[in-house]
Amino acid sequence: MKLLRRLLCLGLLSAAAFAGAEQPFHVYAPSHTTGKLLVASATPTANGLELKLAQEIKLGFPVSTIAQHPTRPLLYLAPPSGEEGKAKGAVITLQNDGAYLRHAEFMFSHPSAYLSLDQTRRFLLSADYGKGFVDIYALDETGVPGKRVTALNEGRPTAHCIRTSPDNRFAYVSYVKENNALYQYRFEAATGQLTALEPKNVGPPEGTGPRHMAFHPSKPVLYFSNEQHLGVSAYNVEPSGQLKLRQVCDAVSKDEPRDGVSSSDILVTPDGRYLFAGIRGHSRAFDWISRYRVKENGDLELLGLTPADKVPWGLAFSPTGEHLLVTAFDGATLTAYKITAAGDLTKAGSLTWDKQIFAIVTR
Repeated sequence: MKLLRRLLCLGLLSAAAFAGAEQPFHVYAPSHTTGKLLVASATPTANGLELKLAQEIKLGFPVSTIAQHPTRPLLYLAPPSGEEGKAKGAVITLQNDGAYLRHAEFMFSHPSAYLSLDQTRRFLLSADYGKGFVDIYALDETGVPGKRVTALNEGRPTAHCIRTSPDNRFAYVSYVKENNALYQYRFEAATGQLTALEPKNVGPPEGTGPRHMAFHPSKPVLYFSNEQHLGVSAYNVEPSGQLKLRQVCDAVSKDEPRDGVSSSDILVTPDGRYLFAGIRGHSRAFDWISRYRVKENGDLELLGLTPADKVPWGLAFSPTGEHLLVTAFDGATLTAYKITAAGDLTKAGSLTWDKQIFAIVTR
């Protein structure tokens, strides 16, 4: 009888734990090969996460970059290429349940490798990889972009990311490959204007190639995936807004060849305990998600590498932060990993969809 009660108790606890787990959500991906917005449904199950392709919205033009409004049912999509003043993108309006409702075309001044919103959600920021343009657009009261309020070009291409600081006072732009730069600016939240700090270029270590960035949720620390160096750089964010290098944490040994391999996206868990970054094997089988523990002082400790499908490119957390979603550029898959309490990644589900997906968001 005691054993039966114990088993029943364990069963009830297990059911209660599962009932309080992640709720169903959606994953959104622009496909530049088909000119569509892909919408996948993610449904928690007893065995993981069931991923299904729920909608394919034909836009009629290539899009590759995506950002979402944090409080409104809006997605912003930009193209990977296009003539100046004719880079056609879209603003997607979603239904209350997360399904597609409608879209309107929006003409960007330049193509975009990265889109983000400032912390007040009044501006849409874009970095152009091809020619290095930085464009900032004002958003109206409904979140729709309109006039470009800032147009900046520092004379170097391969701009890969632009983000504003958590206090919205500063903005940072990263450059990869031989340009290897990290520019820092004061951000005017009232106007969207950028004013260079001194020095303007932080001067990242040679050969690192800061690509994407992720702020620690509670500490003045900013992390960058090192596209060429295969690791992560950590910078202190000084009260002046200037960045000061504190650590370069390698993901592989110094003897590991870098040819044909590069880092991709980067994320810090909402609780600030772990960091994940993609490593892409473009011309050889070397595809991983690197895992790091974030120490109390903000430094990183490499935990290890988790195998990924071919060329892991875009990363996103599920809405509660319980799962990591990864898109494989060549593998044509979306893979979900359960994040364990120890910072490990356990495969929870997968979906086959279009190749060459650059970025994803969830809601």
